[in-house]
Amino acid sequence: MKFAPGGWRYAILPLLAAPFALIIGVGASAISLAVGVFVLLFFRDPERTPPLSGVVSPADGKVSVLREEGERVRLGVFMNVWNVHVIRAPFAGVVTDVEHSPGAHRPAFSKDSDRNEKVHVRLAAGELTNEDDTPEVTLIAGAFARRIFPYVDAEDRLERGERLGHIAFGSRVDVLFPPDVALDDVAVSIGERVTAGETVVLEHGAGTELETTDGIGE
Repeated sequence: MKFAPGGWRYAILPLLAAPFALIIGVGASAISLAVGVFVLLFFRDPERTPPLSGVVSPADGKVSVLREEGERVRLGVFMNVWNVHVIRAPFAGVVTDVEHSPGAHRPAFSKDSDRNEKVHVRLAAGELTNEDDTPEVTLIAGAFARRIFPYVDAEDRLERGERLGHIAFGSRVDVLFPPDVALDDVAVSIGERVTAGETVVLEHGAGTELETTDGIGE
């Protein structure tokens, strides 16, 4: 099984401590081993196969945000402790900017999480030329998620479903669509469970800027 970068760093201490914990008792050793295994499962990084078309979910979890912000639509996916926490590109494009925004560490399912620490990954897609209209993927820290690890830099080219980062122990990932995407175009609804890189959240044809991204830069 493949793991996200840094996963072993978090798991190695409880795994190594498990044999020595036998001095205290079998229960203590079992707990230490279970913690190590749980951490590794948290950082698991399975392969995903994107469908032939459509904008895909950036994260595993449940749709927790679906709203209009001015002329644009925001889709947010909340990840619980059982979900895979490796984030994937919802569409193909060239990274124009990776911006870190410091902030709070509120629970990712709360309204206050909009003020949490974030990393914005902006992707030039299709014919978009206006910087203000650039779609972006936002990785949001939560109450226990204190580290966001982007894998990409400006000018990197990403294919649809390609890994773009992970959040250590949490929490929420948003997609801010370009202005020509309407709320009714989104193919998922609040409370629906989605799978990163596989669940279609926007069909091709709904957003013209995202329609041609699979050939961008060629």
